[in-house]
Amino acid sequence: MLLLFDIDGTLLLKASREHAESIHAALRRIHELEEIPAGKVEAAGRTDDAIARSILTLAGVPAERIDDRARDVRAMACADYAHRCPDDLSAHLAPGVPEVLDLLAARDDVDLALLTGNLECVARVKVDRAGIGHHFARGQGAFGSDSEDRSDLPEIARARHAVDGQPYPREQTVVIGDTPRDIACARADGVHVIAVATGPFRPSDLSGADVVIDMAREIPAALARIPGLVP
Repeated sequence: MLLLFDIDGTLLLKASREHAESIHAALRRIHELEEIPAGKVEAAGRTDDAIARSILTLAGVPAERIDDRARDVRAMACADYAHRCPDDLSAHLAPGVPEVLDLLAARDDVDLALLTGNLECVARVKVDRAGIGHHFARGQGAFGSDSEDRSDLPEIARARHAVDGQPYPREQTVVIGDTPRDIACARADGVHVIAVATGPFRPSDLSGADVVIDMAREIPAALARIPGLVP
C-alpha cells in the first residue's frame, strides 16, 4: 500500500500560523502589497499557490503578473518559513501520530509519503521539526509546489512511486487527510481515502471518504475496512 498523508489537520494540529505569515510576507515583498486584503480566503485543503492567487486576486493583481512572479513568491516563502518556523513542532503532533507512523513504517506491505498543499520546502521543514520527517523519503509524495490544483497531486505521487515503470496502482493507494478537498483529490484520481476528523471539519462533513475516523491511531483498523486493500 502507498499511504499519502496530508500534514495540517492530519499529522500536525495548529501549526500553520508561521506558514501563513511566510506566504503573506512573500506576497507583500514580491508584489509590493502594503497589506494583505481583509477578504476571507478559504485555506483548508488548498495548495499554497491557490491560496496566494486568491489573496492576490482580492488585492487586484492581474492574473498574468501572478503567474509571472509565482516562482519568486515560492522562493521567498520558503526562505522566510525556514527562519520563522519554531525549531521544535513536536507539541503540535496530532494525538497518536508518532506511534501510528512507527507502526505503519514497520510493515513490509506499506510505504509512506506526503500529499499536501504545502510547498515542498515548507512541508519538509514542518515534518522534520516535528520529528517525523524520517518517515517520508525525499523524491516521493506530492506537494503544492507540484501543481496549484490539489486534484493533480495523487497522480503525481503515484508516478513518483512507480513500479516497473508504471505509476503505483490506484487500487493500492490511500490518501489520508482531514478536509473535503483531500477526499475530492483522491476521488479525482480514483484512489482510496481515509478522512481523520482532527481538523476543522466534522465527521459528517467528511462522509465522502471510504472510512471516517476520529483519531490517527485508528488508521490501521481503517485500512482493514477498505475492501481488497489489505490481505
